[in-house]
Amino acid sequence: MTDYVTVTADAPSGRTGAIKLYGRDAFDGMHAAGKLAAETLDMIVPHMVPGTSTAEIDDMVRRFIVERGGVPATLGYRGYTHSSCMSLNHVVCHGIPSEKTLKSGDIVNVDVTPILGGWHGDSSRMYLIGDVPIKAKRLVEVTYECLMLGIEQAKPGNHLGDIGHAIQRHAEKHRYGIVRDFCGHGLGQLFHDAPEVVHVGKPGTGPELKPGMIFTIEPMINTGRADVKLLDDGWTAVTRDRSLSAQFEHSIGITETGCEIFTLSPGGFDKPPY
Repeated sequence: MTDYVTVTADAPSGRTGAIKLYGRDAFDGMHAAGKLAAETLDMIVPHMVPGTSTAEIDDMVRRFIVERGGVPATLGYRGYTHSSCMSLNHVVCHGIPSEKTLKSGDIVNVDVTPILGGWHGDSSRMYLIGDVPIKAKRLVEVTYECLMLGIEQAKPGNHLGDIGHAIQRHAEKHRYGIVRDFCGHGLGQLFHDAPEVVHVGKPGTGPELKPGMIFTIEPMINTGRADVKLLDDGWTAVTRDRSLSAQFEHSIGITETGCEIFTLSPGGFDKPPY
């Protein structure tokens, strides 16, 4: 039995395991935070070129968010010391920015979560660096399609399993592996909240989608097997078979008739090439 709670001024704000249902004011706050996330990812587009280090990009992200009144949610989160995650090639997620420079042929996921006005705007996109092989480009295209097919199922009366099924069906049609070790999540005034949004599933299963729910959809798709492993740094997750991995992420809210996407690119840079 899934518990839902309507968020009011006197409702508990911590993680209780219940799925929170928010009102219009919260959606407005999420739109503002989501726009800042999207603007941040737009800002780095001209810098995602061979020779730029991921640490340089991370510093740009930090300064851009702070200058606009936000705070990078990842900075200091569970000891993490950067303002973004940068996942290259076979890195699935949570790649740590470093002095390593981007090279032609790389595919890179950049994940940012600014906090603005108490609300979290969580989004990630893929970037193609220089001359990228067809196989890698196709993975990126299909991963974006998976995200948008999942979002199409995000409407009241459907279930989380409908979202997962749409993603799984499309990825498996292309013989790709769908990562199961990481998932989307509830979002709002907390960085991670209920529900967990798994990117595989059966139609009609899982919690029902109700107006006021806010969460991320963020499929991680591999050209090879779905299996991942965590590196010794405690953060970086990579494909076990060293196959390429791609991810896109939007934050959304369920409405009476469908959903609103909080993290659409103001510049139209939702998918590469930009």
